[in-house]
Amino acid sequence: MNYLEQYKRWCSSEEFDNDTKKELLNIKDNEKEIEDRFYKELEFGTAGLRGIIGAGTNRMNKYTVGKATQGLANYILKQRTQDKGVAISYDSRKMSKEFSLQTALILCANGIKTYLFENLRPVPELSYAIRELKCTAGIMITASHNPPKYNGYKVYWDDGAQIVSPRDKDIISEVRDVKSFTEIKEISKEEAINKGLLNIIKSEMDDKYINVLKSLILNPEIVKEQGKNIKVVYTPLHGTGNTIVQRLLKEIGLENVYVVPEQKDPDENFSTVDYPNPEDPRAFKMALELAKKVDADVVLATDPDADRLGIFSKDIKTGEYKNYTGNMSALLIAEYRISQMKEKNILPDNGMIIKSIVSSNLTDAIANEYNLKLYSVLTGFKNIGAIMKKEEELNNYKYVFGYEESYGCLIGDYARDKDGISAVMALCEAACYYKAQGKTLWDQMIDIYEKYGYYKEEQVSIVLEGIEGAEKIQQMMTNMRNTPLNQIGEYKVIKFKDIERNYIKDMVTGEEFCTELPKSNVLYYELENNSWCCIRPSGTEPKIKMYMGIKGASEEEAKIKLENLKNAMVEIAK
Repeated sequence: MNYLEQYKRWCSSEEFDNDTKKELLNIKDNEKEIEDRFYKELEFGTAGLRGIIGAGTNRMNKYTVGKATQGLANYILKQRTQDKGVAISYDSRKMSKEFSLQTALILCANGIKTYLFENLRPVPELSYAIRELKCTAGIMITASHNPPKYNGYKVYWDDGAQIVSPRDKDIISEVRDVKSFTEIKEISKEEAINKGLLNIIKSEMDDKYINVLKSLILNPEIVKEQGKNIKVVYTPLHGTGNTIVQRLLKEIGLENVYVVPEQKDPDENFSTVDYPNPEDPRAFKMALELAKKVDADVVLATDPDADRLGIFSKDIKTGEYKNYTGNMSALLIAEYRISQMKEKNILPDNGMIIKSIVSSNLTDAIANEYNLKLYSVLTGFKNIGAIMKKEEELNNYKYVFGYEESYGCLIGDYARDKDGISAVMALCEAACYYKAQGKTLWDQMIDIYEKYGYYKEEQVSIVLEGIEGAEKIQQMMTNMRNTPLNQIGEYKVIKFKDIERNYIKDMVTGEEFCTELPKSNVLYYELENNSWCCIRPSGTEPKIKMYMGIKGASEEEAKIKLENLKNAMVEIAK
């Protein structure tokens, strides 16, 4: 059935309600819009669903969400784990609350117990709750940091991590086997409650989650002592973060926390920010204005589902607020926590640190300094969670720290997804610790570079929407894959890794071997002088991503090297 036939079916079939039909009839003269909505089904991929909200097969709506949930329900029933239940949370986006209740009721209609948060809550609290309640699975309704027109549907398993292979493929297969929306089972909210299938999670889960985070503080006395002196500006960017952050920081002893008033409340339109992403410095406009008024030491922002954290900190020498990349903020936390654990003799002898393959090589230097096992995994925090689970089951290496360059880290093993809430706490603790030494967080960042070298990284994204964009992204990857490179800019290629083909070639010796990573559409170039490049399509957005990193002897040299490498990579990818 082509896209026009699908469109006509949605406009006329009794499967679809009048509001859906009315929305679609309003675009009857816009063939390009019809094509974009119906040229494919919104794919339930390894990260679940993510798409623009609206009517159509390629949109987030109650029908596509319903199909995904029925497929998941069928999988859970085959596993015979329905009595363990499924925990469900949601963020502040359009339709998030409605989708979360719909999801819970479809599961209940299939005889599956559900635990639904009474109000919006962050991703990391959901991950924690899955483990605490011993659920078989979890679902988060969120599109993370995407623009307001998007929403999404993340699926977690019993360890609190997002689903990984082979389970993800099995669930995807079940979703695809739901051929008609009439297969989606229904039950009323009242009946689900009366049968004991729908259970509401109230504030007691907040108490447990907050207490776990507080137990991870390494220097509580210093935090209480310096909490009177440190000034923190925080913005949840209209998302879930403020449900927990303000209370947590107060309880650990931070007395001067200023939440951006215009952005503290949930807002589905994200009306004060164009793009609610703490990776984008523009999202900090209001927070930085407030920081200058109150003379803040640290400025923090979490994304709508509060798994990512962005940071600016004040440089006393210049009076400027300095922006941190995801690599910088995560490794600032890592160096603080690991050094303190070593000083207190609580750093495990068999400790491990986990990073994604597109994260900083500074991680390798820190792991070597503290004699930690280093794992490098594919992008997606679920892959960090998979290593945590494997090593826990083997009783082998103990988790110390894990992070992705995309502004997400996890400081403990209480959850299995990145946690912007605990990252806020950890950075505030570090700020207090270094304040007691007469240093700022920026001073400490420079000290880290002086200790290990000036590692710098950058990511470039090319957005290509629609069917033509998808085809162009595929062609770009094919061209790169089939054109061996011996040089990128001024750097010789030492090793070429094609993760999709499970293939590595040593460009110096000619030796070929396997990657030992799951197959993924990723190309990685290991370059001379501790430099590297990587290219991959986004798994959740219509874009192709290029990553690169270098090591310099100074800040200025590092900036020049990185700019040159970025320009060379962009030129090659054209």
